[in-house]
Amino acid sequence: MFETIIGNKQIKEMLEKSIRNGLTSHSYLFVGIQGIGKKALAIEFSKKILTPNQEQENLENHPDFLLIEPDGNSIKIEQIRTLQKKIQEKPILSNQKVYVIDDADSMTQEAQNCLLKTLEEPPEFAKIILIGSSESAFLPTIKSRCMILLFNPIEDNEIKQYMKENYGMNSITPNQLAMFQGSIGKAILVKDRQQEYENVENMIGNLGSKDLIEILKLSEGLYKSKEEIYEILEYINILLLNYSKTNHLYTNCIKIVENVKKRLKQNANYDMCIDELVVNMWEEVN
Repeated sequence: MFETIIGNKQIKEMLEKSIRNGLTSHSYLFVGIQGIGKKALAIEFSKKILTPNQEQENLENHPDFLLIEPDGNSIKIEQIRTLQKKIQEKPILSNQKVYVIDDADSMTQEAQNCLLKTLEEPPEFAKIILIGSSESAFLPTIKSRCMILLFNPIEDNEIKQYMKENYGMNSITPNQLAMFQGSIGKAILVKDRQQEYENVENMIGNLGSKDLIEILKLSEGLYKSKEEIYEILEYINILLLNYSKTNHLYTNCIKIVENVKKRLKQNANYDMCIDELVVNMWEEVN
């Protein structure tokens, strides 16, 4: 039933069984790291609830389905009030209605308190699916009224197989797998920047063997990667951690990376931060 979604076999089997037996819950909370298929599974689950005997290509225009996503950085109370109004209306095409709230852990406390009223007394025909990365971000009263499903990271071998079959990525390094942390979403983001990450790996691998001018040349890509710099810094830390197992000086480099992260968040000059990162790491191991 959910064969296009990889990983979390037990959750998929449980949801399949609930549909077959007509025992779906009124409210669910899908929790797990970003990029492991929570939203995709919520959409497929919604399709099976609303159109159990036919294939539904998408739910974009289905009158009995609503997907709520953050307005800016959070889900506002006005969005939940709209849900409350619509959820009282009877289904049009199906005998049920499904509401999916993506990034639900971004709800303001006012929005959560507003949603609580609906979770306490939902219409008999309504299903609500909350999706979030942090269970602790939800009020205890919200969690107590939901069936909580904890999603596991995707296995490395499943990620490798998926990326090979769908994106033609035949060579994923152990360091890259460590960066993905079981997230297909992260793997997809990296796929178009494979060379970029290989250059970073080359730079870190040569910190202790090449002079500063050569290292600065190897780091040229960092100056052009402002939009992805935090992901790249995360990858650098993974590389440094591996090197620190045989040379403790690389542990100090991790401190340098963390300091640069702080400076970037304080809106320090980007190029100067990269200069500081590269020069200080080189000096540390030489």
